[in-house]
Amino acid sequence: MPSIDVYNVEGKKVQSIDLKDEVFGIEPNEAVVHSVLVNYLANQRQGTQSTKTRAEVRGGGRKPWRQKGTGRARQGSIRAPQWIKGGIALGPKPRSYKYSVNKKEKRLAIRSLLSSKVLEKELTVVDTLAFKEIKTKQMVNALNKLKVEGKSLILLPEKNENVQKSARNIEGVKTTLVNTINVYDLLKYKNLVVTLDTVKKLEEVYA
Repeated sequence: MPSIDVYNVEGKKVQSIDLKDEVFGIEPNEAVVHSVLVNYLANQRQGTQSTKTRAEVRGGGRKPWRQKGTGRARQGSIRAPQWIKGGIALGPKPRSYKYSVNKKEKRLAIRSLLSSKVLEKELTVVDTLAFKEIKTKQMVNALNKLKVEGKSLILLPEKNENVQKSARNIEGVKTTLVNTINVYDLLKYKNLVVTLDTVKKLEEVYA
């Protein structure tokens, strides 16, 4: 059972806690993480790209010249794909790229990434994260005192407007909730900052 130190917003250690093996202590499964990440990115695609075929391009209603006797290649329309301003052959059309993966795979991918954060010492646990007002400077000071550098994901147990709005103008910092966590964010952001309540909720949901 992995153990981790808990700090306050001043960067001082206040206690140590044991994390559940089922969530923070498994061997990361890279294959499943990759599979779920590809699924997530595919589901983000809008699929609105579109090109016109020769039937949809304006013009080209008549045969440009007679079939025989001109010495030129036979043509049926000036909007065929080989013509300038002609239609596009085999071009993209609007479509959906969405597909689903097994719910157990999604949960395993999240647990794998949470465990890898612990292994690589990229998980920071704070006893509580609450501000009386919306102030970016407070969040910057808190992250500096916690010695969190680089891209950071702040994971909250529930909506907290003061914390979320205090972090939104800091480059490389994002806040998200336990119920909206995804593989892409966990991979994109090097550091993961969580509160004690977040740890409890993660263990409830993913254990």
